[in-house]
Amino acid sequence: MQVCTTIPVPNGVAKILTRAELQDHDAWRQAFQGHYKDHRYYEMLEGTLDNDFEFHYLMLEDSAGVVRAAQPVFFVRQNLVEGVPGKIRTVVDFVRRKFPRFLTMRILMVGCAAGEGHLAACKREDESWVAESLHACLKTYAKQNKASLVVLKDFSANYRQTLENFSVNGYARVPSMPMTRLSLKHASFDDYLATLGYITRKGLRRKFRKTERTAKIDMEVVTDITPSVDEIYPLYLQVHERSPLKFEHLTKDYFRSLSQRMPDRVRFFIWRLEGKIIAFSCCLVHDGKLYDECLGLDYKVALDLHLYFYTLRDVLTWAMEQGLDEYVSGPLNYDPKLHLGCELMPLDLYVMHTAAFLNPIFRRVVKYLEPTRHDPVLRRFPNAHEL
Repeated sequence: MQVCTTIPVPNGVAKILTRAELQDHDAWRQAFQGHYKDHRYYEMLEGTLDNDFEFHYLMLEDSAGVVRAAQPVFFVRQNLVEGVPGKIRTVVDFVRRKFPRFLTMRILMVGCAAGEGHLAACKREDESWVAESLHACLKTYAKQNKASLVVLKDFSANYRQTLENFSVNGYARVPSMPMTRLSLKHASFDDYLATLGYITRKGLRRKFRKTERTAKIDMEVVTDITPSVDEIYPLYLQVHERSPLKFEHLTKDYFRSLSQRMPDRVRFFIWRLEGKIIAFSCCLVHDGKLYDECLGLDYKVALDLHLYFYTLRDVLTWAMEQGLDEYVSGPLNYDPKLHLGCELMPLDLYVMHTAAFLNPIFRRVVKYLEPTRHDPVLRRFPNAHEL
């Protein structure tokens, strides 16, 4: 529960608002207008995620009364060892037999609940001022709301210089699970295949031939998933439940709302076998790039039909035919992405404990809890050093 509605920052003030209070402000529409997930996406998330998130927004106003940012934040209780394997997890599980909430904390998170974070400056040149203002108010806001940690969630490495005041003033910067990207500057999918190693190329072609001999699969691309949402949603859940790292939990309303709120950007790829949906991919298109948000697979047939690779081929082929120049996919599933020639897109977490006497210890401990150190495949990417 919020304690106050304003917090002073250098040369300005941070006002804490609800979405209803914020949504009519021009600053809110300006804040993400250059990003593929604009203000509509954030509005949609608040009403559709199946998580115990408490959403709020920091309107940052300078001393002249000019609103310079509208930054989404949210509170969540998070398991800090989610996805951490090995001895560390064994020790934590042992302690939790006695103290069930050990290393589970209430956190103030800055950024997007389902995607990478961005500074919500109304103008690009205001980002440094926004970063300084957030650094000045976040700890106060977190303590007022009984949050133990402040986390800037999944901010691109492009923000490192702008956010340097965090990493040198109380926050630990640690790598988050990165996104990946793949150049689509090829005349065709076959031309792209020719850039891959012989073994990978041969293996993919063998998979495609086997699938095409076994089944006749039809694909369509739609912007409105509503008629098929009851069929695709169980496929999303099958993939989601297999993931070792779970944060947000998407709902049927999430997919419906994407269709309704962002039809200019969303594309749903649907694959059918004898009329039954066996796979789908939810993507966003913006500024020459295709962003692959999530995949759903029917695991009764997915492995035998090599659906991960088969569907990816169709998505990449479609994107090339549309003249798009880059394919961007979310975290995890790095082994096939390595062999497919993808490049890592590093994301950072900036983390601070609100208790001043604990934070120096926590800054050291958190480096052992960060998830990338437990994924050996990541170190094999050519640009792994950028993590």
